[in-house]
Amino acid sequence: MSNDIQTLSNIENLDLLAKQVVEGFIIGMHKSPYHGFSIEFAEHKQYYPGQAIKNIDWKVFARTDKLFVKNFEEETNLRCQIVLDVSPSMYYPDNSNNKMNFSVVAAASLAKLMKRQRDAVGLSLFHDKVKFHISAKSSTVHHKLITQKLSEVLNDSDTNKVGSNVIDSLHEIADRIPKRSLVVLFSDMFDNVLDANDDEGKGLNELMLSLQHLKHNKHEVIVFHVTDSKKELEFEFENKPYHFIDIESGEEVKLFADEAKAFYTKQVGEYKKQLMLKCGQYKIDFVEADINKGVEDILLHFLAKRSKVG
Repeated sequence: MSNDIQTLSNIENLDLLAKQVVEGFIIGMHKSPYHGFSIEFAEHKQYYPGQAIKNIDWKVFARTDKLFVKNFEEETNLRCQIVLDVSPSMYYPDNSNNKMNFSVVAAASLAKLMKRQRDAVGLSLFHDKVKFHISAKSSTVHHKLITQKLSEVLNDSDTNKVGSNVIDSLHEIADRIPKRSLVVLFSDMFDNVLDANDDEGKGLNELMLSLQHLKHNKHEVIVFHVTDSKKELEFEFENKPYHFIDIESGEEVKLFADEAKAFYTKQVGEYKKQLMLKCGQYKIDFVEADINKGVEDILLHFLAKRSKVG
């Protein structure tokens, strides 16, 4: 994905891009084995004799020779809360193809898809604390507000934004979601309270408790683990001197890439492995979201989970 951040920061352009992503995805779905998740049938219900004929969609009847009634907003059968990590590390790497750019496009596309399906969507933003929270609704005005907020985070210049606290933020957000919902989290899962030397895994256990909290009230949870896989997981840097700076803590270190690669990949790999295993144990969907790939897999996972929530 090579979209320019300055272009995406315009709400109209972000909305247009999200629309293009969703429409391209829908076309692909119709051509794939997953056509059962068709947008057309997400918006309509089959007509049965005795029902009022005023809500029949005659355009669909003309195309399919089948009767369907329109599924209006009051018949919304899904509430979705999009939770977006807007901590400094999400703005890595420092170009238009960073984790925040990817997550914003993915989140805006999900919101656009839900609008077409007349589902309710909410948005939560957090870094070291919850920055913004709005509960799920399905009105057009509400969707515009969500798109506006998503466009704003791309060029967020909040000087008080210092690091991330995934654990406390998720606990707070969980307390603010009153009804059964599908909770979709976009984060690199790098929490400042997680200690690389925590051999007993206490920090990871605390993180899992916050994710479990999101499952209260029978919420379904999808964690999109957003990373630049080549750099952040595989540490693919040329073997030359580098000056690495921790985006969140400001800590600096100078070294040759090969000096740190083995240790770094082992630590990060073990953390990711444990995170995936624990998510599996608690029936939390864990999705690897590499920013160098498209958002289609994200939409597919959303639709697959949506079919289980009612």
